[in-house]
Amino acid sequence: MAKRQKRATVVEGRGPRGRRPGEASQPARMRRRVGHAERSAVGEVRRELREFLRHRSGQEQTDAAELLVSELVTNALIHTRHGAVVTATATSARLRVEVQDFASEDLPAPYVPNADDGTHGRGLILVRSLADAWGVEAQALGKTVWFELHGGRP
Repeated sequence: MAKRQKRATVVEGRGPRGRRPGEASQPARMRRRVGHAERSAVGEVRRELREFLRHRSGQEQTDAAELLVSELVTNALIHTRHGAVVTATATSARLRVEVQDFASEDLPAPYVPNADDGTHGRGLILVRSLADAWGVEAQALGKTVWFELHGGRP
């Protein structure tokens, strides 16, 4: 039986109440590596992102971010043979979430699914519909799919 390796999440930056008076707001970052065989990690990434956004974002933005990160992480784990790295960067004005895989250089593109597709093919349609901005960037090894949500905590 394989021993399950504990995954670390790295969060950088100070929370909204962690600044000293007059200090410029530093972006806060969350980073999480997800192994290829860790299908249960999608839910863990959602929970970590929710906790990361707890004092940085409103409920509507947090809900949208959780849904979108689930879609991107699931795509990375299903369509590649390697894991992914999830990075979230939050400022008072925006949230940017990136999911980088290290294997596939195939750039994803939304398509219109037909009735026979079941639930397949709707992830990037959700990203396109809910995100304020999104895109795909080719890397030396793999690619990064990202989305942004604007307007932090109300």
